[in-house]
Amino acid sequence: MKKISTLLILILIATSASFGQCDGRYQTEIFSTVSVSTVNYSDVYTDQYHEMDIYTPDGDTATNRPVVLYMHGGSFYAGDKNLTDCVDFCTSYAKRGYVAISANYRLSSNPIIFALSSEEQYRTVLKAVADIKSAIRYLRKDHANGNALGIHPQGIFIGGYSAGAVLSIHLAYIDQISDLPTSPTNVQGLVSSIGGTLEGDAGNDGYSSEISGIISFAGGINDLAWIDANDEPVVFIHGTADLTVNYNCGPGTNQPTVLNLCGMNAMKPFVDSAGVLNDTLVYTGEGHGWAGSGHANPLFTQAVEFASNFIYPLLPCNNPNLGITVNKKQEVKQFPNPAINEVNYSSNEVINRIIIYNQMGQIVQTFFVNDKNYNLSLSSYNKGVYYVKILFNNNSTLKKLTVMK
Repeated sequence: MKKISTLLILILIATSASFGQCDGRYQTEIFSTVSVSTVNYSDVYTDQYHEMDIYTPDGDTATNRPVVLYMHGGSFYAGDKNLTDCVDFCTSYAKRGYVAISANYRLSSNPIIFALSSEEQYRTVLKAVADIKSAIRYLRKDHANGNALGIHPQGIFIGGYSAGAVLSIHLAYIDQISDLPTSPTNVQGLVSSIGGTLEGDAGNDGYSSEISGIISFAGGINDLAWIDANDEPVVFIHGTADLTVNYNCGPGTNQPTVLNLCGMNAMKPFVDSAGVLNDTLVYTGEGHGWAGSGHANPLFTQAVEFASNFIYPLLPCNNPNLGITVNKKQEVKQFPNPAINEVNYSSNEVINRIIIYNQMGQIVQTFFVNDKNYNLSLSSYNKGVYYVKILFNNNSTLKKLTVMK
């Protein structure tokens, strides 16, 4: 399961002399203690739902640290940033050198109405997404005004457990209002409840809410069609017996009146087909509760480590010339995938080179392109999984390619 993480490291070593500029940080816990401070991240709302706890390593003087925001579970009507998994996750990542954040967000005030009303469910999730987008903008606003938190603005990752993971996936993968349904619930119309845009009504306007990747502990998505080739990398950890956020697809909390959620096993073919970088850790026979008790459950500790290995190669210190959101900026398309005879790569910028790697991280072929489009013949390729690095003048992106014969 850890093959992709190892492969990314091999690719970065092979193609970037700057790999290693993380100075021994971020892979393991290197700090012994952390400090926690609480801030209100909204410049519109001042309440408990717009607070976040910021975990930083004691004695650290770095000023360009990546950030991980972790959101609590609770079915969107319960939960809090002080839950055990939130504290344990953020403490572990802060000890690795990250700025780790446990953030609250707006919840439904009436669990019964929430459970029975699809409109209330959609509205609540839209508000939660709006809040965390504001929290992300808060971080970039701080960076632009003295960087008191000592962060790198292109290294912001989000994730969470259960509802927190669902929130994170929807924040990243709903790109525009027109993606939202109008029937049987007019969700596009509900956007007015958060200010009329997907950026929401929680403030810190004028700063980007883009993220660099997603950590999903038992998360899912309402509509698989929202997954596309421009989406951010995602690491999934999920139990096969989970019915709260179904490992496949099913109603949330296993209640027929709650909106459908498709978990890791249903999302995996779609992110693969779209060329979205991803990795999976499957807990066979496990249900939904493995993360709730934090490090008291070894599965949670394993998940924390697995996610850390996945995002490490994506950090700005390993990619000093890359904007982590290159997929959105470059709009690199890979089609078809899986492929049999050939695959096409197209971009809104000129592609300089394409490098193909096998699963061992070895270079298979290199092509000098100097065009916005390239057709790659697969006649000499064996069946299997390959990784395609697409290089531009100042940055690059990585795609996963499956060859079928």
